[in-house]
Amino acid sequence: MPRVQFLSFEGCPLAAETRNVLEQALKHVGRQPDDFLEIDVLDPATPPELARWGSPTILVNGLDVAGHEGGDAPGCRVYDTPDRLPRLEVVVHGLLHNGCQ
Repeated sequence: MPRVQFLSFEGCPLAAETRNVLEQALKHVGRQPDDFLEIDVLDPATPPELARWGSPTILVNGLDVAGHEGGDAPGCRVYDTPDRLPRLEVVVHGLLHNGCQ
């Protein structure tokens, strides 16, 4: 089963809405809407390869659903859309393209 990870930190202004997009996308591809692991990028126990991503980020098998590379350190992430959120169709495509069927 492909691993889906939602990376964020407490207080991230876009986390809740992006989580909702992820849940909708998971339902769209036939998975349970809560079938992902939520990871706090600011938690000292978070592995460095995950802590470098901006919040919010959605990874499937370690690959960003929007096709971007991780940064050098955690921080805020905004998507290139008017509302700064990832588009549902982009997340669905990323899930399917990265093996989440």
